[in-house]
Amino acid sequence: MFGRMWAVDVEGSGMTPPEMVELAIAEMDDLRLTGRRKHWRFKPKNGISPIEARIHGIWDNDVVDAPELEDVVDDVLLWLEDLPIVGHNVRVELSMLSGMLEDWKPSAAYDTLKLARRLLPREEKYGLEYLGGKLGLATQAVAMTGGNPHSAPYDAVVSALLMMHLLEPLAETETRAAMIDADILNSAQGTLI
Repeated sequence: MFGRMWAVDVEGSGMTPPEMVELAIAEMDDLRLTGRRKHWRFKPKNGISPIEARIHGIWDNDVVDAPELEDVVDDVLLWLEDLPIVGHNVRVELSMLSGMLEDWKPSAAYDTLKLARRLLPREEKYGLEYLGGKLGLATQAVAMTGGNPHSAPYDAVVSALLMMHLLEPLAETETRAAMIDADILNSAQGTLI
């Protein structure tokens, strides 16, 4: 029903202008994780703010030997292609990636935050860390990535697991309608089909 796509997460420098310090992608095919993943860290030109570093755990000394994004942009583009992306509040990933990868545009951008709000309307919170814990996805994500919340590999995998968890009980027509609504690049997005 659905082909290949990448669950993505980025972590930023917290500086102005914003720079990407970490990018992780986890491949999905037909709404299932394939096990294929890629992870990059980048050295930002203006450093990492201490406030942001406390959130994602990446400090300037962690990326001192990392390449700048410009040095590996071709590799990133080769991996991403123009495949759809999935993320929790995916607008952040789309904005960051589009701003730093001039020639890149995904064919779709599925937002698991929108999916969660639609399919779990009575939930008290919709943050990725909260939903991952409440729905029992966090343990699986730690086992797969060795990471923690707010690390790009962990958050990308939890986003994929959340999408799988939310869509699994739906019939095919309901899944299609939910995916259309969750695609922030779709002109029909926001409709209830």
